Amino acid sequence: MLLTTNAIVLSKLKFKESDLIVKCYTQQKGVVSFLLHGVLKSKKGGAKVAYFQPLSQLQVITDFKPKKSLQYIKDIKVSHMYTTLHSHILKGAVVMFLAEVLSSTLQEEEANEPLYSYIEHTLLWLDTQSEYANFHLLFLLKLSKYLGFYPDVSHIDYAFFDLNEGKFESKYTSKYCITGDNLELLKQLLGTTFDALPEIKINAKQRQSFLNMILLYFELHLGSFKTPKSLQVFNQVFS
Repeated sequence: MLLTTNAIVLSKLKFKESDLIVKCYTQQKGVVSFLLHGVLKSKKGGAKVAYFQPLSQLQVITDFKPKKSLQYIKDIKVSHMYTTLHSHILKGAVVMFLAEVLSSTLQEEEANEPLYSYIEHTLLWLDTQSEYANFHLLFLLKLSKYLGFYPDVSHIDYAFFDLNEGKFESKYTSKYCITGDNLELLKQLLGTTFDALPEIKINAKQRQSFLNMILLYFELHLGSFKTPKSLQVFNQVFS
């Protein structure tokens, strides 16, 4: 079946001597892995490899075979050309980190238009911004909505939030209850938008603490989730 779909690059892996396996989140088929034969030794291969930078947004034409674990690309082009995400060192760190998170969290092999649209448009938003130090925090929090464990805000005025239960509590109910700065920042982020993010002022220590908390939240609700290998480098960049 000849299929044309938009796709966001999650990861790439060298295979054998000159092949490349590229994992993408596609608009029409969810997570799909593509095998590119000989791309690393071809004279034209360098140009092709350049398409597959983390979180690049592409349009792919493939002869899609549902029972195959690896698909082949017939044609490809860039659907959205970023101006800063792959050239700015700090934004590049955000992209590497989020690509690793998405690669770990996105497992479904079926279309999810709202989720695809969310990732697509938030990346385009980030590409145009000059203030984005807290972007990854709100991105992950809002991502949880599409993954099925967005915090229940019914009692947002309560003094604790139970990460395991995903809801606010009036008393300390488990070791996964948070309070203090992380709780206050959670409440702030739950009530804000990407455009209003610059209004939230926190320091590097608070940012790192909240990120560790949100990653634990993902671990508790996604059995397959692994802490990104790039976390330590990412924290150093934003310290």
